[in-house]
Amino acid sequence: MVVGRFAPSPTGPLHTGSLVAAVGSWLMAKSSGGRWLLRIDDLDRDRCRQQFEDDILRTLERFGLAWDGAITRQSDNTAAYAAAFEQLRTAGYVYPCGCSRAEIARSASAPHPGEEVPYPGTCRGGLYGGRAPRAWRLRTEGRTVSFDDLRHGVMIHNFATSGDFVIKRVEGFFAYQLAVVVDDHLTGVNQVVRGDDLLDSTPRQALLHHLLGWPLPQYCHLPLVTGPDGAKLSKRDNSVSLADGRVAGREDRLLAWALGFLGLDAPPEQQGGTCSELLNWAATVFRPELLSGPG
Repeated sequence: MVVGRFAPSPTGPLHTGSLVAAVGSWLMAKSSGGRWLLRIDDLDRDRCRQQFEDDILRTLERFGLAWDGAITRQSDNTAAYAAAFEQLRTAGYVYPCGCSRAEIARSASAPHPGEEVPYPGTCRGGLYGGRAPRAWRLRTEGRTVSFDDLRHGVMIHNFATSGDFVIKRVEGFFAYQLAVVVDDHLTGVNQVVRGDDLLDSTPRQALLHHLLGWPLPQYCHLPLVTGPDGAKLSKRDNSVSLADGRVAGREDRLLAWALGFLGLDAPPEQQGGTCSELLNWAATVFRPELLSGPG
C-alpha cells in the first residue's frame, strides 16, 4: 500500500505553494488507494509556533484534506534520531568537525553564489589545533547515489562535488536531512511528494536511507508556485490561512486552482460543490502521468 505524507513546518501559515504540495501528495496517495499521513516538522524550535500549527490544521480541514491516523511531530522523535546517529557513528560514517561556516567559505576555490559551499574535508582525518567540534558530519567518501523521480526521471549525484554534510550540531540539534529520513522510516512512508525546492536535498536523504539499511521511498518533486518575478513564494505571500479574510468562502475555488496547477481541470459539473466532493472526484480521475515532465 502506498503511504504518503504532508509535513509542514509551523513557522507561518500555509500559502498557495504549500497548498499545491498538500493536494499533490494527497492525490498521489489517495488515487492509488493509499494512506496520507500528516507530520508537523517542528525541528526548528526557535521559529515554530503553536498558533501556526493550529492554523495549519484548521486550514487543511477546511480544504477537505483529511489525514489518516494520528498526527506525528518531529519534537517527539529525538530518541529515534539519536539511535540513527549512533548507528551511523558506530559504523564509522560520522566524524566531528570544528570548522566554522566562514572558514568553509574561505576554503572554496571558486565562488558559489546562492549555493551551499562544498565542505573541503578539513576535519575528515581528525580535529586539529585543539579545536572543539561544532558539528558532526556524514562521511560521504565521494559516493554516487541515484533515485527515480516521477517528474525528473533518474537523478544521479556524486558527493565528490558537494562533500560531507552535517547531520548533528554540537548543541544537540539533529539536522533536517537525518530527521526526515528517520521520520519517514518510523511511519512507513514509501512515497514522498513535495516541491522542487527540496530536490537538491534528496541525494543526501537517499544516501542516509542506504547507509541505515532502509528502503528508498518513491519521490515526486512538484513544480513550484512562483510570483510574477519567478521567485518562490514565501509563507508571507499568498496565504491560504482562514485567518486571512480573503480566503474564507473561497476554499473551493482555491482548491480548483491547485488541481488545475497539477494538471487536473475540474469540469463544470464538479464546480460549486464542497472541497471534499471536489477532492473525491479528483482522486478517481487523477493519473501520475499528469505530473510527468519538468515544468
